[in-house]
Amino acid sequence: MKLAVDPHMVRSTPLLELPGLVAELGYSAIELSPRDDFLPFFVHPRVGRQQIADFRRELDAAGVEIASVLPLYRWSGPDEDARQAAVRYWKRAVQVTVDLGCRQMNSEFNGRPEAAQASEAQFWRSMEELLPVFEREGVRLALEPHPDDFIEDGCAAVDMVRGIDSDLVTFLYCAPHTFHQGGDLAGIMRYAGPLLTQLHIADSFDHTASSGLRYIVNPPGSTVRVHQHTDIGQGEVDWDLFFATLAEVGFDGIATVCVFAWEDRARESLVANREKVEAYAAKHGIAL
Repeated sequence: MKLAVDPHMVRSTPLLELPGLVAELGYSAIELSPRDDFLPFFVHPRVGRQQIADFRRELDAAGVEIASVLPLYRWSGPDEDARQAAVRYWKRAVQVTVDLGCRQMNSEFNGRPEAAQASEAQFWRSMEELLPVFEREGVRLALEPHPDDFIEDGCAAVDMVRGIDSDLVTFLYCAPHTFHQGGDLAGIMRYAGPLLTQLHIADSFDHTASSGLRYIVNPPGSTVRVHQHTDIGQGEVDWDLFFATLAEVGFDGIATVCVFAWEDRARESLVANREKVEAYAAKHGIAL
């Protein structure tokens, strides 16, 4: 299992200083999530060839690799103009990933849950355009169901990935979304089987507990989705079960620490979570 870090909490770090900081935190791999000067959320990439070359130089100097690139675009939304724009952004993001020397990307289904069928149709339209690009470039894509996507349930998302029927497209299990995916983390991982190639690691509380009153949202009936990306042990994800199931299914992919809750103590949080992952992995016989 390859351990990586999502550097979102330290995104104010200048790009060329990021590899050195990641190495200081004890990581040797980055899952490169959106940042304004590189691949921003929902708009066209901002990075150019010189930035990529300079960034690769600093990655090599620090002994850090890009394990995966995470873009977020509205490629499944009901608005067709926005979908077409998202496909253009995706194509550029794939090229940036290749230029970084990386062949792994991950993202979310996106779309709207209240328009699930229309969003799914848009998703397939986008995949028809983008899958040949991934195939041509030899880039793999791991997809996750996110709260408020057109598909949120874990097993249903596995079925969707299976329906794409491409060796390049797999499933990402996001631990802090456990309780939005149906709550059965072990069942979803087993159901995914070899399609499970990537993980997001952070903790979260079960919003369905206490008869759904763990969080009280006003006005009643609001469709807001609530979850956290907090330190391991601060929520209700069953981490022994999580790592025991990884060992059971023989997981050998990318595991990314993606805690977002503690920017005021980001370095301490990222180090502590790395150490906790290492301890759980050793306990359950998972090689890092």
